Amino acid sequence: MKRIAILGSTGSIGKNAIEVILNFPNRFKVTYLAVNKNIKLLLEQVKLLKPKGVVIFDKEKAEEFSNFVNGEVEVLSGEEGLLEVVSRDDVDIVLNSLVGFSGLKPTIKAIESKKRIALANKETLVVAGEIITKLLRENNVELIPVDSEHNAIFQCLVGEKISDINRIILTASGGPFLYKNKAELENVTVEEALKHPNWKMGSKITIDSATLMNKGLEVIEAHWIFGLPVDRIKVVIHPQSVIHSMVEFIDGSIKAQLGVPDMKIPIQYALTYPERKHANYGQVDFVKLGQMTFLEPDLDKFECLKIAYEVAKLGGTYPTVLNAANEVAVEAFLNRKIKFTMIPEVIKKAIDAHKPKFNPDLDDILTADSETRKFVKNLEGMD
Repeated sequence: MKRIAILGSTGSIGKNAIEVILNFPNRFKVTYLAVNKNIKLLLEQVKLLKPKGVVIFDKEKAEEFSNFVNGEVEVLSGEEGLLEVVSRDDVDIVLNSLVGFSGLKPTIKAIESKKRIALANKETLVVAGEIITKLLRENNVELIPVDSEHNAIFQCLVGEKISDINRIILTASGGPFLYKNKAELENVTVEEALKHPNWKMGSKITIDSATLMNKGLEVIEAHWIFGLPVDRIKVVIHPQSVIHSMVEFIDGSIKAQLGVPDMKIPIQYALTYPERKHANYGQVDFVKLGQMTFLEPDLDKFECLKIAYEVAKLGGTYPTVLNAANEVAVEAFLNRKIKFTMIPEVIKKAIDAHKPKFNPDLDDILTADSETRKFVKNLEGMD
């Protein structure tokens, strides 16, 4: 019986993970749930899963929730609560699906506590890839990627040598604006940007998919997970989202992982690895599918992907700035303070203003994140 702490249980990944776990009652037990502030859904999850404890990041909501449960479940709060539960002895796997920079410190603590990491928080590796990979080696800890693209690559590499990889090919759906020209993006609405054609995800990652920043972050993440130079990680637009990613080997052979676009498939593999278990999440009907198409991403239209590639090559604290500026800009767009096309402009301003540190330690990363957020929020039109 594997005991699991789900960080971000009320989000898209968290809800899918609970569905997966309920299919294997004799294999998995959820011991802790962690959320930001959605205590209504958390209460339902507690009744269903009966965990030992919960963490609510918002301390006021934590107090409110404590009154609901009246001592029936332990209630912790804030960052200290997250760090506490991921280090406990009654946790074997930490599924980190927190949104953004907030996932970094719990991942570090979980690695130091020698837990298996099922990682759906790509920002952890984007901002601190060098630190995380070093900690994984020192603590002999497994990190299994949950993102469909990196999970696909991980599956393709089972039984293979990293040294035999020629390049990684990350597939992207192209998002809701694939067939719009650059001028048309000027006036797209929040509602339009949130209509992803294939995946049902949280609002932040859905906007990242619309700008293709999500793919840029994944390039950086893949660099750290698989140890490949950025110029050997290619992005290809694949609107059908059936091929989740590919690996090309030095002999010219290519392995691809295919499946219906359902996050429960990579989540289950991350939790059951190295085994595969029967599931009924749907099958690809190739006859009905008819064809699979591939396009080169337009880096003039999708500037965020271009910026991410440039930042990945610069290294140091630049990826931290990229991530922080993007998080603030996306939030501003979702709150209708800036236009969609302003997102890459804001990110470029933050990068241009940054004085980088190379081979950064955790304090350098935390400082770069904090200073970038402050800088971006003080830009004209962002308040």
